[in-house]
Amino acid sequence: MRLPTLAAAVALAALSAATAPAGAQVKIGLMVSATGPTSAIGIPQKNTGDLLPTKVGNTTIEYVSLEDGGDTTRAVQNAKKLIQDDHVDAIIGPSTTPNAFAILDVIAEAGVPLMATVGTSAVVEPLDAKKRWVFKTTQNDDLIAAALIAQMKKAGVKSVGLIGFNDPYGENWFKVFGALADKAGIRITGTEKYARTDQSVTGQTLKLIAGKPDAILIAAVGGPAVLPQATLRDQGYKGTIYQTHAVATEDFIKLGKDKVEGTILAAGPMLVIDEIPASNPTKKVAESYIGAYQKRFGTVPATFGANVWDAGILLEDALPAALKVAKPGTPAFRAALRDALEQQREVVGCQGVFNMSPTNHNGMDERARVLVVVKDGKFRLLSE
Repeated sequence: MRLPTLAAAVALAALSAATAPAGAQVKIGLMVSATGPTSAIGIPQKNTGDLLPTKVGNTTIEYVSLEDGGDTTRAVQNAKKLIQDDHVDAIIGPSTTPNAFAILDVIAEAGVPLMATVGTSAVVEPLDAKKRWVFKTTQNDDLIAAALIAQMKKAGVKSVGLIGFNDPYGENWFKVFGALADKAGIRITGTEKYARTDQSVTGQTLKLIAGKPDAILIAAVGGPAVLPQATLRDQGYKGTIYQTHAVATEDFIKLGKDKVEGTILAAGPMLVIDEIPASNPTKKVAESYIGAYQKRFGTVPATFGANVWDAGILLEDALPAALKVAKPGTPAFRAALRDALEQQREVVGCQGVFNMSPTNHNGMDERARVLVVVKDGKFRLLSE
């Protein structure tokens, strides 16, 4: 099992020094939403980009960071700029699911590997000709949903109401969770949708409450995920509320306060790193990342930043093989980098252990998730 650290990555890449062109440079784009409704996701991702190594062996790495504000049009413009003007060899990001879907055509047409840092598994599944250039550094929906279903069964939950974004993130969660719930014998009492920018979901929550579900699952991201939960509590709902791994940020607790107490979610081990045993392979990597982030920015990073860090680890790990095939800045190098990413085995990141393949561009397993509960204003490990 490999445990890439910055030092280890440099040592690994040094093995390719004899084959890499002297003074070669790799250019990597970073697309984030550091402003707008999902800035709680984009800010730690942008900051993490500043921590990624700028040299591997005798090959330098230049990062070009662009902000999209959560806007799909700007995301497409940024992707085109990175590819056509900056001639990047790979892109990390974007921060939001709609933006990831918006740039898929651009990525596929140019043949540039995309390290997607978004939640939904739909960016890599089904793995068709377009998505073959996309790799994903967050847990797939079914991996997280399966953990929630198991916890619901253990808690005696027999019916669940669903509310989530009316975009690909929410829609894929409705699809994945619905199928798993049906198989587990859990009845869906109702499904409601809302937009990321909505200011009220009172009507939707009243409909859900009328269905009298034992629990409610919210499929949303960051701060906007607080709105339906706070509204449900204000309307008197007393059942358990579940969230997805997309709320794994302190901002969720700061915004929700007492309204999010008791929330159950499944997320990467880094969210509760102090409670994770040393035997967990991700612990050392996550602690190294957290330490570097704290030293630079004076605060603990949200797990969304770790998605960028893991993307950096995967790219560093794949670089030596690609450098043996072609020169950076060429279509051949980008194709070789994509192929090398597919061959990665037991690469340990902050969020999990990656085993990629030509049919699996996420490669994470149960080691990438733990059950978490919000207790006394903090994320705490919940026994499975």
